[in-house]
Amino acid sequence: MKKSTIFRLCCILAGSIGALPIAAGAQQTLPAPLAQGPGSSVPVAIQTLRWHMLDGDVNALTFRSMDTLFTTRSVPRSGPVWQLLRADRPLNFTYRHNGNEHSAEDFLERTYTNALIVMKNGRIVTEIYRNNSDARTRFIGWSMTKSITSVLVGCALAEGRIRSLDDPITDYLPELRGGGYEGASIRDVLEMRSGVDYEERYDFANPGVAAQNHISALVKNVSRFADPARTIRRLHAPGEVFQYKTLDTAVLGWLLERVSGQSVAAYTAQRLWEPLGAEFDGYYIMDGEPGVGREFSGAGFNATLRDFARFGQMMLDGGVADGRRIVPAEWVDLSTRSAFDEDSRTGGYGLQWWTAAGSDSYYAAGLQGQFIYIDPASRTVVVKLSYFPPADESAGAETLAFLAAASAWSPR
Repeated sequence: MKKSTIFRLCCILAGSIGALPIAAGAQQTLPAPLAQGPGSSVPVAIQTLRWHMLDGDVNALTFRSMDTLFTTRSVPRSGPVWQLLRADRPLNFTYRHNGNEHSAEDFLERTYTNALIVMKNGRIVTEIYRNNSDARTRFIGWSMTKSITSVLVGCALAEGRIRSLDDPITDYLPELRGGGYEGASIRDVLEMRSGVDYEERYDFANPGVAAQNHISALVKNVSRFADPARTIRRLHAPGEVFQYKTLDTAVLGWLLERVSGQSVAAYTAQRLWEPLGAEFDGYYIMDGEPGVGREFSGAGFNATLRDFARFGQMMLDGGVADGRRIVPAEWVDLSTRSAFDEDSRTGGYGLQWWTAAGSDSYYAAGLQGQFIYIDPASRTVVVKLSYFPPADESAGAETLAFLAAASAWSPR
């Protein structure tokens, strides 16, 4: 190579290197709602990823990668695995939605499915993984976690750690005295009828109390999710009005921590995950600052598809997992009956479980398409783990139609 050519290349390279400090100075900036309020030690890039984790173009990945975005606390498995029997069959049925008939196979793509399992009479008949997920992938359950928290409250009641569901919540959490939770019973909180002024609305462009709590506790990690419960105002008298709110379940997690004398993760492992015969460790995402926050008991539990199915099968079997009693049968019955008259279209709500209209079916449901559906009449358990786009109501309605059809299906 000629000396003149080498000289020109060196000049080009030197010019490129000289430009690097200018490019490196262009730092990523926080979205406006995150830039407001107290500063955070969470890196800007991680805050931004958490801010966008619900977005429809990335949630197929983020919903199974929460341990890369958050501080977590493990719920380890231990002992023999509950071996689920198999009787594999193709999804050869149809379902109807909005007057149209669809094949079960079409349902997977139509409703943004990451993973699906159908169990009949305790046997797996269908198990499907999509979008590069597999049997070891751990998915966030979002508000399906509320139903896990319900089971743990049932365990604490059976152990005598909680005297009665009709005890005031402030008997166990005196920190809540003087606020909106004053006068609410544990039952009121379980039924989402605490009466506190907390609208479950996540308009992040104009954040209200719920959206601001999400930003503060989960995105920025500068507070604990249950902290607003100390000072929140009352909107309704306790026990009178059903109003779905994750804050109530965060308070139940705080209650479990207090009465068990250990972390929610440790209590989950001891009373649920180990005796369940789980195949893989689960984990919670944590709110607040590392070392100060607690498990996000309202929506932060992560597990594999089959382990969520084991949880559903335990409920179907009256609180027994592979011969081991997890929670009293009376709790299963009580918690999965609606606490008020069911709506003919939308069903009802028990103790952190949704009930299906016109049947004995009930289900755990999580943000953007997470379902554990249990139909006692047909001995069916279905778990669907999804990545619905935000605010897509049609996919949820179609999923419920599919779940009812899957329950009625007799595989051959």
